[in-house]
Amino acid sequence: MSGRKNAGRTSPWMLLLISLVCFFATYNFLTMPSRGWDVPRKFLGGGGDRGSAVSYRLGSGSAADPTKRFHVALTATDALYSQWQSRIMHYWYKEMRGRPGSDVGGFTRILHSGKPDGLMDEIPTMVVDPLPEGKDKGYIVLNRPWAFVQWLQKAKIDEDYILMAEPDHVFVKPLPNLAHGDEPAAFPFFYIKPTENEKILRKFFPEEKGPVSKIDPIGNSPVIIKKAQLEKIATTWMNVSLKMKEDQETDKAFGWVLEMYAYAVASALHGVHHSLRKDFMIQPPWDLKSDNTFIIHYTYGCDYSMKGELTYGKIGEWRFDKRSYLQSPPPRNLSLPPPGVPESVMVNEATANIPGWEDER
Repeated sequence: MSGRKNAGRTSPWMLLLISLVCFFATYNFLTMPSRGWDVPRKFLGGGGDRGSAVSYRLGSGSAADPTKRFHVALTATDALYSQWQSRIMHYWYKEMRGRPGSDVGGFTRILHSGKPDGLMDEIPTMVVDPLPEGKDKGYIVLNRPWAFVQWLQKAKIDEDYILMAEPDHVFVKPLPNLAHGDEPAAFPFFYIKPTENEKILRKFFPEEKGPVSKIDPIGNSPVIIKKAQLEKIATTWMNVSLKMKEDQETDKAFGWVLEMYAYAVASALHGVHHSLRKDFMIQPPWDLKSDNTFIIHYTYGCDYSMKGELTYGKIGEWRFDKRSYLQSPPPRNLSLPPPGVPESVMVNEATANIPGWEDER
C-alpha cells in the first residue's frame, strides 16, 4: 500500500482504534477515492435464523441490475475460532453491501456443526449436518462441500449468483459481480498446480475429459458462480473430495489444499471454466497493496521485527496470526505494527465496535 506515506492524515483517534486482524481496508479510499490511502473504518455487526438463508435488503447505493446480485455464503463451525472470524467477515459485508458499485445481495453463514450456536441472532445462519463421525478423518474442511450441498437443497436463495467466501475474508471495497454469464470468477492460487500433478489428478479427471490444463488453478473460495452451475457441481465436488481423502497418495500430495483441488476438478468435470481474477483478493504479508483488490484473506501469520522487517517462519517482535486466538478472540487494542510494515499487514481497529466482543458465544 501507499497508505503509510499519507498516515499523517489519519486522526489520532483513528490510530488509537487500529487494532485487529492482519488486513486493512479504507473508508476514506471508498468515500473519497482521490485521497488514495487505505485504513479501515470499523469492523463487525449483527440477524440469524436456523432454517433459511436470510437476505438483507440492499440500500439505494447498490448496483442497479438486480440480476447481477450474488448471495454471500460461507461455511463455519461453532468453534470460537470460527465465530470471531465470522463476526468480522459479516461486519464488513454489512459495511460494503449498499455502497455504489456493489452487487452484494443476501448473506448466509452455513453452520455445519449440526446445532445452533450463540451467533444465531447476530448473523444470518442456516444449520446443516456435519459429515458422519470419522468421515472427515480430522480434515474439517471436508465438511465444506457437504455443507453447500445441503444448503443448496434446503435454502430459498433469491439471487442468481453465489459468492463462496470464508470466515477470514474481509471486504475492503464494494464487490461487483465479477462473473460473466456462465463463466464464474475465481482467484488463482499459486500453489494449485494441476499440470504438475497430472499423474494424481488422472485418478479423478480421466483422459477422455481432456488435458489437465482444463482444471483451473483455484479453490472454491473466493468464487462468484451462477447458482444453477453450483447446484450441478456441488455433489461432484463433495464426492471427489471424499475420494481424494480416501486415496493415500492424493491425501499425502495435496494435504490441506485437497478440498480446493476437488472443487477445481469437479468444475472441470462439468465443463465449467473460471475467469481468473488476481484482483479478487490479496493475502498478506505476501501481497502489499489493496488499492486494486476487493477482499483481504488473512490466512497467513504476519511476523516483523521492530524495524519493520518480515521474519516469516520465525516469531517476530511484532506479530499477528489468527492461530494465536484459537481459544479466545483477539483482544481489543492490539499493539500497533512497527514503522515500515506494509499497510496490508497492519492490524485493524474494528473490535471497538462489536458489542460483547470478548464474550463467549
